Amino acid sequence: METSGDTSPSFMQGVYDCVPTLLGYISIGFAAGIVGNSADLSVMEIGLLSALVYAGASQFIICAMLMTMSPPSAIIATTFLVNLRHFLMSAALAPYFSKYSLLQNIGIGTLLTDESFGVASHRIAKGLMLGNRWMNGLNVSAYLTWIAACMAGGWLGSWIPDPEAAGLDFALTAMFVALLVLQLYALPASKLRHYITLIAYMIITMFVLSCFFSTYMAVLLSTVIVAAVGAVTEK
Repeated sequence: METSGDTSPSFMQGVYDCVPTLLGYISIGFAAGIVGNSADLSVMEIGLLSALVYAGASQFIICAMLMTMSPPSAIIATTFLVNLRHFLMSAALAPYFSKYSLLQNIGIGTLLTDESFGVASHRIAKGLMLGNRWMNGLNVSAYLTWIAACMAGGWLGSWIPDPEAAGLDFALTAMFVALLVLQLYALPASKLRHYITLIAYMIITMFVLSCFFSTYMAVLLSTVIVAAVGAVTEK
């Protein structure tokens, strides 16, 4: 563990900070592997999908579209739209890594996930420094755990055909809620009110846009809109 005065967090500190999220990675990765097995993907193919796409929601969508024999162009376009949020997350963290080289930043951004972004945001909210070694420890731990969990799910998929029956489909949602609560808990009262207001705006905007667009597009557009509002109104 590190003290509050440590301004250069280590790789192992990143690994340590990743531990609370690993159960969520394992649960949802296991479920993704089972779904991949249902889509007639081999364990090796599931591993490659996990390593190259590395996005839970997109992997579920890809497997579902493979089972419906969707064309490759539709799969690629859908995956691109769903993963657009990673541009926003990378842009939000970019200022904290501006002193590092382009290659190092590409490595950090490539392995950034919703969960690692949440952990990094929680660290920022607590007033602690970020660093490339810490971020790599966080990202690499999550990346390897995810691949292993997906492949394990693919291997054991024939024995657990329905991940929803075991509650595995809710693991990712539960992890997001926990990360959000931890981040809000560390905020001062003034910023807490501001963040709660933005959350309310997000819910309303997403609900309104879902009447005109698909769910994934509504989430993306509302995220962009509310993130812009948050950036302008941040004090």
